Amino acid sequence: MFVGIEIGGTKLQLVAGDADGVITERRRFNVDKERGGEGIREQIAEALPELISTTKATAIGVGFGGPVDCETGHICCSHQIEGWSEFPIGDWLKKLSGLPVKVDNDANTAAFGEALCGAGKGLNPVFYITMGSGVGGGLVVDGSIYHGAKPGEAEIGHIRLDRTGVIVEDRCSGWAIDRRIREACAVSPESKLAELTKGMARGEAMQLVSAIQAGDVLAKKILLETAQDLAFALSHVTHLFHPEMIVLGGGVSLIGEALRAEVSRALPPFLMEAFHPGPQVKLAGLGEDAVPVGALKLAALAMG
Repeated sequence: MFVGIEIGGTKLQLVAGDADGVITERRRFNVDKERGGEGIREQIAEALPELISTTKATAIGVGFGGPVDCETGHICCSHQIEGWSEFPIGDWLKKLSGLPVKVDNDANTAAFGEALCGAGKGLNPVFYITMGSGVGGGLVVDGSIYHGAKPGEAEIGHIRLDRTGVIVEDRCSGWAIDRRIREACAVSPESKLAELTKGMARGEAMQLVSAIQAGDVLAKKILLETAQDLAFALSHVTHLFHPEMIVLGGGVSLIGEALRAEVSRALPPFLMEAFHPGPQVKLAGLGEDAVPVGALKLAALAMG
């Protein structure tokens, strides 16, 4: 048995499970941003000993929401929560638990989970893109996370979409799509999308499908533009790494099949003909458990 820990900007999850990524125990907490990293560490310190004692876990894997040094287990920083910069979370957890620990960032960890236990199982390579408050990615090749030279990660969210400096995150993150919807609805207040999102201050993207099903032209246009931007970015991934599978994850992927189908349709025209029809595109199979399951698989690696 192993422990997997997901440390994000809004939630903290500690799970126990086996080497196959099957979760048997879970402890979930909301993150208090005001208490910062210290508050999250207090939550971990309170929950972890009991979880280890109950499950007889033998190693810990961590998926952290920010850049980390996966070799040393040191956190570089968190872009959402104060109090994490340069924190040696690997050493801290080893001292707290007495167990071996392996740490990676959350996008890589989720990619690992999806590649080995989720939508990408049995395929190689697998590229995972997570679209939420930001946009991140992870590449798994031959069953291992690809890191590249330090401080390299698969930062697809920072790929430029044009020469002016517009990046994928500026167009395809949850907040970016929500903002685009608000701006469009201000211009077209008579649209079904405007009706469905009236009074909302976030999460408008989740209304796109309902609006499209009602025949809303504006919603269809925004979905198509988002899919085109994603497909254009993923064409670079395809030309460089030739994944057999691209997995769409994160909050934006909850738009569901409508988004997946449009990305899959938009991708081939951006590819050189020799690479047609291109990789399969699927929605994440593990959903909210992508990071915890990946963390369990990291914990198994920590055993050496």
